Amino acid sequence: MTLTEAQAREHADLLLQARDSGVPIAPFTDADPSLGMADGYAIQTHLVQSLLDRGDSIVGYKLGLTSRPMQELLGVDSPDFGPVFASGVYRDGAELPVDRFIAPRIEAEIAVVLEQELSGPDCTPLAALRASAGLVAALEIVDSRIEGWRIKLADTVADLASSGAIALSSTVVPIAGVDPRLVGMVFTRNGEVIATGAGAAALGDPMAAVSWLANTLAPMGVSLPAGSVIMTGALHAMCPVSPGDVFRADFDRLGPITVRMANG
Repeated sequence: MTLTEAQAREHADLLLQARDSGVPIAPFTDADPSLGMADGYAIQTHLVQSLLDRGDSIVGYKLGLTSRPMQELLGVDSPDFGPVFASGVYRDGAELPVDRFIAPRIEAEIAVVLEQELSGPDCTPLAALRASAGLVAALEIVDSRIEGWRIKLADTVADLASSGAIALSSTVVPIAGVDPRLVGMVFTRNGEVIATGAGAAALGDPMAAVSWLANTLAPMGVSLPAGSVIMTGALHAMCPVSPGDVFRADFDRLGPITVRMANG
């Protein structure tokens, strides 16, 4: 790690100020190109603690960089992750205020809800499957507190893996009889199809995404509690949003999820 703990805390404070003000900051890697994943997580740890100190709570995690093109773009060979906070969870049909975010984009994903606690370091996709209550149709608003989305790995990791908010269907589909890899999805904006995808886009298997997360958290002494929501990764390229846009993802077996982007 390049940063000292004091420097990591200072970087986290800058991200916190950007979240509060709505004014993005320059990439940390502009000033120090040597920053890497470990530095990003050190910053993220301080930012998470600041948000917890404000009274928010963690209800799950999101994975990013689960597709090969995104990994190649940032020069990595593994995903990243960030917490999902209770304050950023919406339900099907919700209106999401665009001005809550800085530079929002949207993605359709499969979310996994855990029925049992899950932990590494030897978690397998089969163990993740057995610990799961079911699958949920989901949308994620990704956002960047880094100006212009000019992110490198350390920047996005520090920024909670570019997390913004999530919307979840009210239906948890039991895992029995469903192969998450084969769950297809059609994504529309204002009724026009703009993307399609399938569960296999998320690390080849959404359950592989969940087991990767459990194993990655294990050295930090963190397990995934029962009831956790795991956003397993985008099934298509992220899409820009504008006020008034209505986005809908129709999933095989899981059903639809819809959100509307409001002015504020």
